[in-house]
Amino acid sequence: MFKPIRFIPDDTKIRFMLWSRYGYFASGIACLASILLFVFVGLNYGVDFKGGTVFVIRTEQPANLDELRSKVNSLGFGDAELQEFGTGGHEVLIRLPTIEGGEDVQRNVQTKVKEILGAGVEYLSIDVVGPKVSGELAEWSIFAVLIAIIGILIYIWFRFEWQFAIATVMSLLHDVLLSIGFFILIKIEFNLQLIAALLTIVGYSLNDTVVVFDRVREYLRKYKQMPLADLIDFSVNSVLPRTLLTSVTTLLALISLYIFGGEVLKGFTLAMIWGVCVATYSSIFSAASLLALLGVNRDAIQVGGAPEAAKAKTGDKVSRKPAPARP
Repeated sequence: MFKPIRFIPDDTKIRFMLWSRYGYFASGIACLASILLFVFVGLNYGVDFKGGTVFVIRTEQPANLDELRSKVNSLGFGDAELQEFGTGGHEVLIRLPTIEGGEDVQRNVQTKVKEILGAGVEYLSIDVVGPKVSGELAEWSIFAVLIAIIGILIYIWFRFEWQFAIATVMSLLHDVLLSIGFFILIKIEFNLQLIAALLTIVGYSLNDTVVVFDRVREYLRKYKQMPLADLIDFSVNSVLPRTLLTSVTTLLALISLYIFGGEVLKGFTLAMIWGVCVATYSSIFSAASLLALLGVNRDAIQVGGAPEAAKAKTGDKVSRKPAPARP
């Protein structure tokens, strides 16, 4: 008989609460740095948010970016941004700033660019986003993230207690801030794909955090006299294998997608890789330990556990493991 391989022992006794004070300090510094980067450096907004025209072309011969940039800039439509992608140097992404005017002006821009680049260029896609549309996209993107966080706050409040809701939202804001700081540091283009990545990171972090909180609530009902800090350590250690293995398998899939998924998906997958790492860290070190700072109303938790107590009285089997010794 083959025994299952255990990469992480089941009976870890890591003192997360002891290390959490250093985690608060490191997270605070990182969040402050992200805010300063956002204020003084800013995101590298893509065409979705600042408007403009994007050409994706493929050339017969390996592209000469300097020559292409010189040709496009000579049209007088503003400074063009060129980015080579793919293998072999044949695919190039050209961004032009917003040109004021209606559809006729935009068609004229596309015609002029095609004329100046000449034959031997295949146009894979041409996207035009006007300033009004880009402004609406930015507003709705911020609205989507805020609605998601407020909805999570309300859900966790009803599902657990207000202390759990506040800790969850603080953990999610931590993940979002660090992700934005990462986007600014690597100068990745901030577009609608990254908004989707941010919302996915929020969902992933929430899932991890709820698993930990559910175990904390279960142990609050079971070990009524255990000190809260010890109970949180015990809860996080009990779900540690599940949390780490889920993150590792998710990262493996994302890394494969980053390597083989093509240039179009690289921004999204890179954001997700960072987000999964940050979400795993926050669910282990920040979210649960915040409960110790906010305090937990054990009486309210016990009221929620009344059905289990009633089952015990009526003879239903309830697990009654002895409380673990303090590590």
